[in-house]
Amino acid sequence: MHALFEEAGKFLAGRILSEADTSAQVELDSGKRVKVKAANILLKFDKPAPAELIAQGQALAAEIDLDLAWEFAPEEEFGFVDLARDYFSDNASLPQQAGALFALYEAPHYFRRAGKGRFKKAPAEILQQALAAIEKKKQIQAQIEAWGQELQAGQCPAAIREQLYKILFRPDKNAPEYKAVVEASRASKTAPLELLHRAGAIDSAYQFHWKRFLFDNFPKGTQFPPLTAPQPPADLPLADVQAFSIDDSATTEIDDALSVRGLGTGTVTVGIHIAAPGLAITPGGDLDKLGRTRLSTVYMPGYKITMLPDEVVQIYTLDEGRANPAVSLYVTVDEASLETTSSQTLLERVPVQHNFRHDKLDHIVTEDWLADPSISVENTPEALLGKRAELMFLQRWARHLKGRREEVRGKPENFSRPDYSFRLVGNDGNEPDGSERVEISTRKRGAPLDLIVAEAAIVANSTWGNWLSDLGVPGIYRSQASLAPGIKVRMSTKALPHAGIGVKSYAWATSPLRRYVDLVNQWQIIACARHGQTAALAAPFKPKDAELFGIISSFDGAYSAYNGYQAGMERFWTLKYLQQNNITEIDAAVIKDSMDGGFLVRADNLPLVLPVLGAQNMPRGARVRVRLGEIDEISLDVTGALVARLDDPEDRSDDAPVSEEDDDQAVAGPLAIAVDMNEAEPPAADTPKD
Repeated sequence: MHALFEEAGKFLAGRILSEADTSAQVELDSGKRVKVKAANILLKFDKPAPAELIAQGQALAAEIDLDLAWEFAPEEEFGFVDLARDYFSDNASLPQQAGALFALYEAPHYFRRAGKGRFKKAPAEILQQALAAIEKKKQIQAQIEAWGQELQAGQCPAAIREQLYKILFRPDKNAPEYKAVVEASRASKTAPLELLHRAGAIDSAYQFHWKRFLFDNFPKGTQFPPLTAPQPPADLPLADVQAFSIDDSATTEIDDALSVRGLGTGTVTVGIHIAAPGLAITPGGDLDKLGRTRLSTVYMPGYKITMLPDEVVQIYTLDEGRANPAVSLYVTVDEASLETTSSQTLLERVPVQHNFRHDKLDHIVTEDWLADPSISVENTPEALLGKRAELMFLQRWARHLKGRREEVRGKPENFSRPDYSFRLVGNDGNEPDGSERVEISTRKRGAPLDLIVAEAAIVANSTWGNWLSDLGVPGIYRSQASLAPGIKVRMSTKALPHAGIGVKSYAWATSPLRRYVDLVNQWQIIACARHGQTAALAAPFKPKDAELFGIISSFDGAYSAYNGYQAGMERFWTLKYLQQNNITEIDAAVIKDSMDGGFLVRADNLPLVLPVLGAQNMPRGARVRVRLGEIDEISLDVTGALVARLDDPEDRSDDAPVSEEDDDQAVAGPLAIAVDMNEAEPPAADTPKD
């Protein structure tokens, strides 16, 4: 005697070895013996053989017209044998009965399961909905297959092109566009990114990076909504200074300016003047909401996305020839010792006499030019000559401040590596398309004008940070517990030391037109300037205000993403520079010597870090010549091969300097995408359940 039974959703058949009231021992064709509950046994038979019955039943099940079977089925609950007799004949054979069972079981949209071997037909309305869903699924699958074939043939369907960034980086894995890419990749045994590139979905590497950034950070575009720019207060006093700013030529958001009074009197007053949008933009207003959404200006070679609309920036930027609102920190300095004796913060309008551009003046304003008034440089602007004495004092003061900070740090700051500037020829500030010719120039870090501006900003940020803390007014601070390896700078609402800078506390407040946290801190500083000891009661943000923590979290994420994009685009244009100038070899310094199968180098004259293949061990600081390999503009990757070692292995004096910054250098690699080729097929959403 044989038995057909159901086990874990499958139909099996075998020879009955023994049988009790509630169960039976059954031997399968494989020889395996299983214990089967009596309730799970659906048919008992002598002939045919178990495997033959299942094969015949499956063949008959495939031939059953489900629409006709549904019409025949009674309205009340029924068994599969009943349906077999109605559909085939009153004397339905065992294979026909098994066929009816299999057909009913595999058609849950027609027949609901009501128990072991028992069923009830679905209502007509539900059946039609289920059939419509099945037909829709068939059409979708046909579309997936058609799109997949197009991709394999090197053509990108419009629907996939339109959703390219969503498919790659934030996919709906049930969407047909995503499934088409996965299926085509599997069928062609090609990585998804390569498949899409070959199919023309990515026709411009630059646009790929740009649109991906917008997809992640500006999904609604970069245009500003129509907003009314608030005017500054009309009753601000006019400062008795002639200030000047120092920025590069591309800067339009001029946040800071300097002034010097009292030279030759023994007591000098240095004014650090910061543009004051916080005097008109109100917390919670439309412009505040806009700033809190963007959180920072985004910089990239040849272009930028500003945090605030240009019409707002133009009201508050410290343009020459105007007297715009400012939060001014006046620092009184002993002219001989350069020690600070007092400071004062005022809200006022500051006349700006000149906007100096360091990229046009660095060749003039050198350390020698500032140290020796007799040195003259051809074509020096009269405006610069008029500020020479002030710049001479400011450089002396800046060097003094830097020395004091380095005493606190415990070691000097390292400016051995240059800064690099990118210029896209003919771009004129318009959105690049990736075809522009790029020029890369170097600028020594810590140049006199840089040092003056940097030290003045540190004075303002640390002085105001301490002041906020002293008055019990919360702010947003940057701190670093120590210079030990792995100790990073973090943001918080506590006035903690910044070991990397060497100050007691440090609150970003000098770029309120470009960074939202600076604008927040400016609101708090304005409250201190207006209310003094009672500022904590009047400041927009109160102690332990949860809103500040939310701002820090949002800013950290956005600022990191923006800086990452800037670094990526600088690498893109560096790779373009190599291509445009047919550079195939570079000189470089080894910065990591323990990479698998090679080492990491930093180019001598370009902002480029890349891996070099080669089994030869190279110590940090070794100088090498490298032959460049193929450039991948999508992954921003390039590798190199060692050509020669340029320094003397026995003489460490000619090694290249390697700094702590090099320890954090990374190279591009395979682009991380969200298309998972190993992921199992998700279950169909319209499959009915028991």
